[in-house]
Amino acid sequence: MKVLHIEMGNHLYGGARQVVYLMEGLKHEGVENYLLAPKGSSISIEASDKCSKVITCNYRGDVDVRLALFVKKAVLKYSIDLVHIHSRRGADVWGGIGAKWAKVPAVLSRRVDNAEGPKSIKYKYPLFAKVIAISEGIKTILVQNGLPAQRVACVRSAFVAEDSQHPIDRQSFLARFQLPENSLVLAAVAQLIPRKGHKLLVECLPTLLEKHPSIQVLFFGEGAERNNIEQQITSAGLSDRIQLAGFQSDLNHLIGNVDLLVHPAYTEGLGVSLIQASAASVAIIASDAGGMPEIVRSGENGLLVPPGNKEALIDAIERLVSDQNLRQKMGARGKYIAEQEFSVPVMVDGNLAVYRKVLGNSDETEG
Repeated sequence: MKVLHIEMGNHLYGGARQVVYLMEGLKHEGVENYLLAPKGSSISIEASDKCSKVITCNYRGDVDVRLALFVKKAVLKYSIDLVHIHSRRGADVWGGIGAKWAKVPAVLSRRVDNAEGPKSIKYKYPLFAKVIAISEGIKTILVQNGLPAQRVACVRSAFVAEDSQHPIDRQSFLARFQLPENSLVLAAVAQLIPRKGHKLLVECLPTLLEKHPSIQVLFFGEGAERNNIEQQITSAGLSDRIQLAGFQSDLNHLIGNVDLLVHPAYTEGLGVSLIQASAASVAIIASDAGGMPEIVRSGENGLLVPPGNKEALIDAIERLVSDQNLRQKMGARGKYIAEQEFSVPVMVDGNLAVYRKVLGNSDETEG
């Protein structure tokens, strides 16, 4: 089986990292992977040993109709059996059209939980033989928006748990970020964009510091809101409490030293950083929205709060900051959940079952 993967992101954020995991797993199952990605992108470099061929192009963004031609050309040149589109906002449409021109089936991974309008359901989704939702929450929204349930399979994202099992020591971690010895470290791991809720967490911090003066916060990630968030932190007089730590290539080895992961996103398809934290035995506070409750089981491996609710977020953070034993119990439970339900082999098997179903090679059903 030859599969052409399309990922148009330039950075190895959650979705692109999932593509790397998937291709590596598929390779072990005998699948020949081909990747179409932007020239100079991180994934085009990272995935080179997971693919039979990395095909790069000068992609100009959502309206670049040439992507359909790139896809058609690649399919015909390498005798591709199936196209798997991992990107959206233009790339999904052009990828689907390119596959149709080349007369091979296409599947689309859907990683976001925003609503789709009637026109998208009517005109875009018929391009795909199957839509792979990374959470039941996303699947539910698509079905509610009018996509037939049998057209959608749920295959959750995954994380390589072993990557978090060798963290750097605590002293080195504190020294790296110049944190005091007695720091209680909260972290948010997400792109710096409005829907991730960083600004809400900044608003909560003055109240939290009144009772818990040892709190320090690290924001891991980059994004368009960086300057605005930095200005908010400075205006609130919190520059000595919140660090914009940027993108850390070795985050897997850092995250285990965090005392609590806080993810106050207003919406989220699933949240790979939540799986990452769970795999590292870190308790989590997240919003009760999208696919987040599929990872964070409130009272088990963390707490869920209503999205955008400042008071509820403060209460949840205070509860776990005040109870080290509870954090440790939740962290241990989270590690078990990550290993049992969000492993790469489970994710690979789920995607492979969809491929076989689409290509008519299996009677398996998937949900």
